[in-house]
Amino acid sequence: MEIQKYTLEKSTADKLERIAYILKTVAHPLRLGIVHLLEKHEQLSVSEICEILGAEQSLISHHLQTLRLKGILSSQRDGKSVFYFLKEKDVSKIITCLENCQPI
Repeated sequence: MEIQKYTLEKSTADKLERIAYILKTVAHPLRLGIVHLLEKHEQLSVSEICEILGAEQSLISHHLQTLRLKGILSSQRDGKSVFYFLKEKDVSKIITCLENCQPI
């Protein structure tokens, strides 16, 4: 049996690279929790996210910074508070798709 060589078009390869990048970025339960919260709320402060997820501020801040630096979230300062919101809305579509996958 001969195996045919398959080459991806550049645009397809670029899309797959972006998907892999997003999946690697959100591949942590707390990061997924943060994205899930921000799907339901337009924006939340660090303290609100900590309270809802029941995690320490230093840990949440670390994950928020990672998500922000990778382009998934944006932030806005209002006085002493920093509010986070989803910048990359398509992340929600990927997560919804994965939530609907049936276990094997």
